[in-house]
Order: sequence, then C-alpha cells, then structure tokens
Amino acid sequence: MKKIRVFFSTLWKIITFPFVWIFSKLWSLIRMLLARIIGQPYVRFETNVSDFWLHRVRAPYRAFRRKHPWPGRIASFGINLVVLLLVYWFVLETNFLYLTGETPSTEELANPDLAVASEIYTADGKPIGRFFTENRTPVRNFDELPKHIVDALIATEDARFYEHGGIDWPAMGRVAYGVLTRNQRGGGSTITQQVAKNLFKIRKKQGIGRKGLLGSIPVLGLFVIKSKEWLTAMKLERQYSKQDILLMYFNTVDFGSNTYGIRTAARVYFGKQPQDLSVQEGAVLVGLQKATTTYNPFLNPERSKERRNVVLAQMAKYGYLTAAQSDSIAGLDLGVRTDREKALQEEEAVGYEGYFKKYIAEAVAKWAEANDERVDLYTDGLKIYTTIDSRMQSDAIKALVSNMRKTQREFKGHWGSRNPWIYENGQEIPNFLDSAAKRTEAYKALAKRYPNQPDSVWYYLKNRKHPVRVFAWNDKARTDDEPQITRAEQEFSSLDSLSYYKRMLQAGMFAMDPQTGYIKAWVGGLDYNYFKYDHVRQAKRQPGSTFKPIMYCSAIDGPRNLSPCYQVKDQPFTKVYEEKGEVKKWSPQNAEGYFTYRDMTLREAMARSINSVAAQVTDLVTPDTVAMYAHKLGIKSRIQPVPSVGLGSEDVSLYEMVQAYATFLNGGFRIEPQLVIRIEDRDGEVLADFKDTAVKNRTQVIRPESAFLLRNMLQGGITGGGTSSRLLWQFNPKGVSRQTLYDSFGGKTGTTSNYSDGWFMGVTTDLVTGVWVGGDDRSIHFKGRRGEGAQTALPIYKDFMLRILNSGAYTLKPFPTEQELNLIVTKEYKSCQTWYAPIQSDTTNYFENDSLEDLFAPPIVEPRPDSTLNFN
Repeated sequence: MKKIRVFFSTLWKIITFPFVWIFSKLWSLIRMLLARIIGQPYVRFETNVSDFWLHRVRAPYRAFRRKHPWPGRIASFGINLVVLLLVYWFVLETNFLYLTGETPSTEELANPDLAVASEIYTADGKPIGRFFTENRTPVRNFDELPKHIVDALIATEDARFYEHGGIDWPAMGRVAYGVLTRNQRGGGSTITQQVAKNLFKIRKKQGIGRKGLLGSIPVLGLFVIKSKEWLTAMKLERQYSKQDILLMYFNTVDFGSNTYGIRTAARVYFGKQPQDLSVQEGAVLVGLQKATTTYNPFLNPERSKERRNVVLAQMAKYGYLTAAQSDSIAGLDLGVRTDREKALQEEEAVGYEGYFKKYIAEAVAKWAEANDERVDLYTDGLKIYTTIDSRMQSDAIKALVSNMRKTQREFKGHWGSRNPWIYENGQEIPNFLDSAAKRTEAYKALAKRYPNQPDSVWYYLKNRKHPVRVFAWNDKARTDDEPQITRAEQEFSSLDSLSYYKRMLQAGMFAMDPQTGYIKAWVGGLDYNYFKYDHVRQAKRQPGSTFKPIMYCSAIDGPRNLSPCYQVKDQPFTKVYEEKGEVKKWSPQNAEGYFTYRDMTLREAMARSINSVAAQVTDLVTPDTVAMYAHKLGIKSRIQPVPSVGLGSEDVSLYEMVQAYATFLNGGFRIEPQLVIRIEDRDGEVLADFKDTAVKNRTQVIRPESAFLLRNMLQGGITGGGTSSRLLWQFNPKGVSRQTLYDSFGGKTGTTSNYSDGWFMGVTTDLVTGVWVGGDDRSIHFKGRRGEGAQTALPIYKDFMLRILNSGAYTLKPFPTEQELNLIVTKEYKSCQTWYAPIQSDTTNYFENDSLEDLFAPPIVEPRPDSTLNFN
C-alpha cells in the first residue's frame, strides 16, 4: 500500500511540477509588482493572509490528520482530487503548454461549421450533381423530423436524454463497473456527446498543436479526447435546446454509403424526404448508428433487419410503441430502394454532369477570386444554377446513347473477328496494343516495380487476369425506355481490358443558344463512370468539312470580300509549298472521287462539300487569313496556316466549333459559352447573378451581313441537296410543317481522312449543336462511308431535335429574313439559291501516308486559362 501511495505521490509531483514552477514564478513577479505599486499596506495584507493560512488552516488540518489518520487521508485525497480536476479543467480549456490540444471556442459553439455539399441545378431547378467531402443536405427545422424517428433514437441511444446535462452519470457508472467486472453492456456516450464528436471532429484532429502532447499518447490520448467531448457536450447543453441538439445530431451523423445527415440518408435508402419516412424506415436508419457497414441495408439486409427489430423493441420498452405495434412492424420487409447503384450514382454525382463539373468549379473559383470571396465548393453548401436545360440534357443523352448503341453494333459486325486498328491502306497496325499499353498507368507502375525485367512487366499485363466490371451495350434493349447501357462481369488481364475498350467508338455532343451564350446540353461521352475523357472541350480532333464555313467566312467577310455566288471551277488543284525546309505537294481529292470541271458558286461548293473548290478558295484568301478568322470566331486552339487548313486539318474541340458557328446566328458576335447563371449560399441568398453576362461581354468580329450570308449558306446544306440534306428525310416532328422545317434548319457534315472522325454541326435560330463520333485513336474507324459524319453524327442530332421538338422542350422558329433583321445585304446571294443533286460523301483527305504517330489520338490539351467562362 505504501508503494502505491509513493507511486501516485511521485506521479502527482511530476504532473504538477510544470504548473507549480510556472505559477510560483508568476506569483513572485506579481508580489514584487504589488509591493512596488501599493507599498507597505500590501506587505501587511500579505503577512496577515500568510498568518491566517499557517495558523488557522494548515496547522489545524495537520493536527486533525495526526489524530485521525484515515479520515485525514480521505480528506486529503478529496482536496487533491478537486484541485486536480480544477487544474485539468483549466488545461483542457486553455490547452496549457499544448498539453491537450484544441477545443471548440465560444464562437465555434455559437456558429458550428457544418460541412454541407454544394448542389448543382439546371436552369429549370432540377438537381444534377453535387460537390462534397461529406454528402450532406441539412434539415433546417426540427418540425421536419418525424416524431417516431426522434423517439427511436432516444430509445436506442440515450434513454435519459431529456434528464441529463450532456453527460449521463448513471450510464458512466455502469460503463466503469462493466470495465472492472469485464462484463460491459452498452456505452455511456450521450446524443450530445456524439454531436460534439461529429460536429467538431474532435477525434480527427491531427498534429501535436491540435491533439496536444497528452492527446498523442496511446490510452491517455483516448481519455483526453473523451474529456474534451464531455466538456463540449456540457457547453452545448448550456448553449442549445434539446430540440436543437437533436436536429444537429440528425444533420451530422454518418449513415453509411457515403451519406451524411438524415435528409441524404432518407433519399439514398428510401427515395423519400425525412418527414415521409415510416416508423420501420426510421428504425432502419437509427439502427445504422451502431455500425454503418455491418447493418447497412444495401450490403447486409438480414443484419439490418435484425438491428431494426432491436430498435423497435427498444421503442416498445420505453413506451414509444406498444408491444403489438412493435411485433407487427418487425415482420415487414426493409423497404429500401432496389436500384442501389442508381441511388448511389445520383448522390456521388458521377453521371453525365461529371463531364462539365470541373468547368463549374473553375467558374466559381474565378468569381470568388475576382470578388475576394473565400468559398469551398465541397463544404459551403452553395447552390449553383447552370444554364443547362434539364429536358434538352436528358434528350441529348438519350439520343447519343441510343444511336451509339446501334453504331457500335454495326461497327462490331463491320470488323468481325479482325482488329479495327489499321493504316489507310487497310493493313493492320503491328504492335498497336503494345504501343498503347506503354501509355497506361498499369504499365508505368509495373515498369517501376520491375525496372530491368520487361518480361515480368508483360507477363502481368497479358496473363494475370482478375474479375472486372466493364461498360457494355445492352443488346437486348428494344425500346428507348429500356436501359441502353449495362455492366458486364469479365475475367480480364490489363491488356484484355485495353483491347476491349479500344474497340469502342466514342461520341460527344454540345448545344448552346447563340443569342445568349447559354449552354443547353453537354454530353462529353458514353458514360462518365467508365469514360472520363470529355469529348466536348477536352478532346481535340480534326473537324473536316465542318471547318469549311469558317474558311468561307474568311472569303466573304475578309479582304477578298467575295459573295456566296462567286464561282470557282471544280477541277484538280495542286499546291506546292515548303514545310520545315522540305518542298511538298498537296493535291486534294473530292469525296466522290471525281471532278465535274464546271464552275460552282461558293454556296453550292459548301453545301456539296467540294474539296477542290475549298482548297482553291483557301489559297485565294491565304491560309493565314483563314487561321486569323478561326481565332476571331472563338477558336483558341493552335491553327497552323497550312494549305489544307480550310478543309479542317487542324485539331479543334467540339466546344470551339459550336462557339464559332454561333457567330453566324447572332449577327456576327463572338460570344463565350456560359455555364453558370447564379450562385446562392446554403440559405438561398444570392451571392452572384450572371444573367446576360455573356451578352454584355460579346464582341462583334464579323459584319452582320457576313453572318447572315453564312447562315444562309448553311441552309443550303440542308435544303439544297447538300451533304446534310438527309437531316429532313423522314423527319416529322409533331405540329411542324415541312415549310417550317425548310426555313428553320442549317447544317454541315464533316468526315476526316480514313473516316476517323464523323462530325455534324446543326443550327437553328437559337440553338447551335455539334456532334462528334469516332475512336479515341484515329486508327480505329469504319473502312468505308458508314463512318462518314452524315451516317454517324447526323443521326444523333436528328434524333435529338426530334425528341426536344416532340416533348415541347424546344420550339422551332424560321430564320429571320433580312427585312426582319433590318439588314441591308449588298452582296448577291438569292440568284444562287438553287437545288442541287444530292451528294452523299463529305470525306476530306489530308495525308498521303499515315504513320503510327498520326493514328494515335492526340494528347489531352487543357483549355488555356483565358478560355474559361467569362463573368466579368
């Protein structure tokens, strides 16, 4: 016993030494200052106090201890314990000498910082995605919580919740007794303590400064953490009502499946709002608090049901339910959503909005920097309203996915058992997969692991198979209402996966209003879960003949000042030029394989996509002028002034092409596509309104007359027997006359060398839409005309327009005449508005010989900083 007393006495001295030393020094300094300031009166006062302490307190106390040893020791222990608790409380509150780490300040307690997901909405108020670290949308009012779920929580987690002040001392005593007897039943943590833990992340603080020296010591650190939770819980009880604490609890707790807060949990597991939850559904969610994985209804339904029934039994025990009610509900199924994957996908925001989320983040960051605002998209609970039209976006996805499923099926049948990666002469590219594999992360990781053992690298890439879930088209789908995409379980090696995905054709679609700059639809690929490469703004490919309107714009608006009726002979053309010191010849062929040797107007040549005329006009106006106009219209990618530039030989993005075409519809203004229209805080207060921002910052770059003429020429591609004329074949939207169709559409198809890229650009009065289809590598394509833009990209646009017209999401308006625009057109264009014999092909050839480097997709090139959305 003596050894124990000595041990604790020594421990006490060690613990208190720094405090005694510091306080003694401080007290000596204070005494000296008081003696100097007050003088003799202070000295007399100190002497009197000292005499009182020595003779009236300490001496009697010591005499009592000598006369009564055990009561004296008990009193001494009690006094020391009180002093220890006061010192410990002081250390916790002040983080004295960084011993115990941070505790929530008064300000933090009054205004707790709850991490809330920022939500993305369409222009018509439909949620389409979110930014979050903890997926949470808080409940604002206690009245939104159903009484039965509050009862279930109290009955299961803290039966004396309304009786204690943050710490349940009987429960703490039960826990202590259980630890001593090794028969522990239940915990002692209260609802308030759990709020303290979840709200202020006490257990997740890292570093000596935040955890404290004592908090970093095993076992002792746990006691320090619990102490801080107890202290914070008592402060919360003084600061908030019981209802406030319950509301904070339901908004902060983790419900598993990356869902935080009751509102998100109700939506994910049951597809409901909290106030609509039934008793048994509420019991399922409360049951999750014991272990979010073990009792997860998605992962372990049987265990979840058992836990739910325990919660129901607790509710009956404490009188919140009758025994009969509890037994009746216990027999019900869980009732959770059966579409688990869809539920989680909706919350994770990995749908098609994933293709443009980064640009939303860039827009918000740009606004915050310009206005000296500090925002965190992932925790501030912002509401970000975009210009996306939910109906157009939905129809764009359906049109792209539905048509790409059919195109992929034909592509698979087209190649059969052969590999689709070929040179232009039809020969298969040797070692194609091996070359592609060397660019993958798997290869780089293995090469690092086995630096001098290439055989080991290739063994693991080719032979080590493992189960994977891959993207697959649902070939059983017979209608649009059935899922077009499925997930297939496969045993694949890394090279197997690469081979599988390389055979997939990809696509992108982008639509914007040319008058306002508002982006209406953005579909960057087939499925963001599997293909995160954005084919709208990130990917850059040769646009082929869709670039010709830009070239003809330079001829009509530029120094040559030509008219649409200007004539050029369709005949062979050869351009001799020098590139990097080497003399080269370029002789483009027409897509139909022959020349007519007759004079053609620019309008006819563009509608029929005649390469020889386009090459001659490019040479006439000069490639430098063509490149300059491309940049004027909004293309920021590098455009080299080579002879083939007018035929679309330079890589650009779909995003840039749509922006350029918009200039032809809005009177000659370059207008930046706008994605974000309004930002609100978590309470709905408007922080920023960007309405009409794109219009205010637009720039006149070509004459209104030139824009009118180019739009008129685009109509020729649809109504004049051009390559886009198949758009109106069997195209019968509800309530739209044939004349209105003829007066309302313009467009241009495009196909690049070897059928690597299929494009279509469609225009109406207030909607410009671009579609691209092709392989991620240029060498992967159809061998013949089935790969042309008129047969791959145009059907997607046609389907999209039919859907939005039939659903009422869009109303077709005839193009305004020059009189309606109050425009005086001085150039002749009406006399050459004739109908031409339909032409089917629009292929453009740039290369005489392909190289392996040419046939691989270009590297990802991010947009320049100055190409981000403009909100100034």
